[in-house]
Amino acid sequence: MLSVSYDSDRVEQVILVDHNDNQIGVEEKLKAHENGGKLHRAFSIFIFNSKGETMLQQRALTKYHGGGLWTNTVCSHPRVGETILQAAHRRLKEEMGFDCEMKEVFAFEYEAAMDKGLTEHEYDHVLFGAYDKAPKPDPKEANGWKWISLGDLNEEIKSNPSEYTPWLKIAMDNVLKHRKDQK
Repeated sequence: MLSVSYDSDRVEQVILVDHNDNQIGVEEKLKAHENGGKLHRAFSIFIFNSKGETMLQQRALTKYHGGGLWTNTVCSHPRVGETILQAAHRRLKEEMGFDCEMKEVFAFEYEAAMDKGLTEHEYDHVLFGAYDKAPKPDPKEANGWKWISLGDLNEEIKSNPSEYTPWLKIAMDNVLKHRKDQK
C-alpha cells in the first residue's frame, strides 16, 4: 500500500476542483490519484537563471509516482487554505532548499496515466522565478538537478520522452511561448 506524507504527523490532502478551478472538495492525496484520478489543484514552478536556463529536478526514486523522472524545478499541490503562491514558496524551500520571487504565468488542465496504476488529473498553475545559485535539494524529494536551456530541454524531451514527467512535456509549448513574451 502506498502512502503519501510530507510531514510525519499529517496525511496530505489535495483540493478537488471543477474545470474552472473552483474548489469542490478535498481528498487524501493518494486516493485522488487512484481509479482514473480526480481533478485537483496543482502548481509547477520553473526557475530560470540569468543565462535563461531552467532548473530541472530529477524526482526521488521513492516518490509515490514518477520516481527518477526529470521534471520542472518543483511540482506539487497547495494545502487547504493556502494560495498557490504561498504553496509554491513553501514547496520550493522544502524540495530545493531555497526561495525566490515567483509569479504565476499560465494554467492548464491535463490528465495522464502514471506508473503504479495512478493517474494525474490536474488543474496546474505554472509559476516562473529567477535564481542563480545552486539549490540544496532534499534527497527525499529530488535525486538530482541540472540547469538546461529550453531549446535543449525541448530536444531532449523529443529524443527521450520516457525520461520526463507528463506535465512537463505538456507544459513545454506554453513555457516556450511565455518565455519569449517576457523577453
